[in-house]
Amino acid sequence: MRETELYPPIKTLLEAQGYVVKGEVGAVDVVAIRGDEPPVLVELKTGFSLSLYHQAVARLRLSETVYIAVPKPKGRTAKRSLKDNLNLCRRLGLGLITVREDGRAEVQCDPGPYAPRKVKAKQARLLREFQRLEGDPNAGGATRHGIVTAYRQDALRCAAYLAEQGPARGQDVAKATGVAGATRLMRDNHYAWFEKVEKGIYGLTEAGRAGLVHWAYSWENAPPADG
Repeated sequence: MRETELYPPIKTLLEAQGYVVKGEVGAVDVVAIRGDEPPVLVELKTGFSLSLYHQAVARLRLSETVYIAVPKPKGRTAKRSLKDNLNLCRRLGLGLITVREDGRAEVQCDPGPYAPRKVKAKQARLLREFQRLEGDPNAGGATRHGIVTAYRQDALRCAAYLAEQGPARGQDVAKATGVAGATRLMRDNHYAWFEKVEKGIYGLTEAGRAGLVHWAYSWENAPPADG
């Protein structure tokens, strides 16, 4: 869909609300006027881009009612793309209009001040992960192995202990490593590092030994159980 194909649906949408609409007025793609109200400005683009947001933010100097208009995203990532850009528009005080393939324009959000709602549960989860993470293993972004999470660190501690001591009871692993949920971690076995030798006793698989090599982790270099 070309920019010129976006204009007719946008014009129809605004005219239905009583606006007089004209295209390419000065540097603005679409200008709509209704009585003595501040003008509505719309920037048209064939897709989301940083330059589009730059243009739209610059238009806020001319009017507080600025929209960006793009073809409605489609494909596997369309829903995520629309959600992310909708949040960005709200954060910047911009409106967002999408145009469907059938030519219908849809207002996703209107311009206005935006105060994001804090999600206490997510904040608490973030702080728990911060407190559980030993050291700063991901300094500078992802490591060459991948992101180190507190859960992976717990799994490495358990695996390193089993590599050193051999099969052991979950409660003994928990006591030695400081990983309170060691039994459940080994039972869930998300990384396929552990195997149940007999009731309540777990050992290390070949995948677990390979994991210790991959992450260059051993019982000797593990931090103390109390962190």
